[in-house]
Amino acid sequence: MYCETNFKTKKALKDALKEGKKIGVFSPGPFPCPENGTVTLEGPHYPKPHSWYAIAQVKDGMIISVK
Repeated sequence: MYCETNFKTKKALKDALKEGKKIGVFSPGPFPCPENGTVTLEGPHYPKPHSWYAIAQVKDGMIISVK
């Protein structure tokens, strides 16, 4: 799964959350993202090679925390 914003690093994602930005998630494949719960993220977006991975908590389709 991916963030709606194409973050180049996990640090950039965490910084955006600290700034209070609302960040949604999406799945490019046939399986939808859960609206609530835990998701695994990867970035940057395909076709660039993935250089970071994160576990995020999602509520109402928006990221609320990242590990």
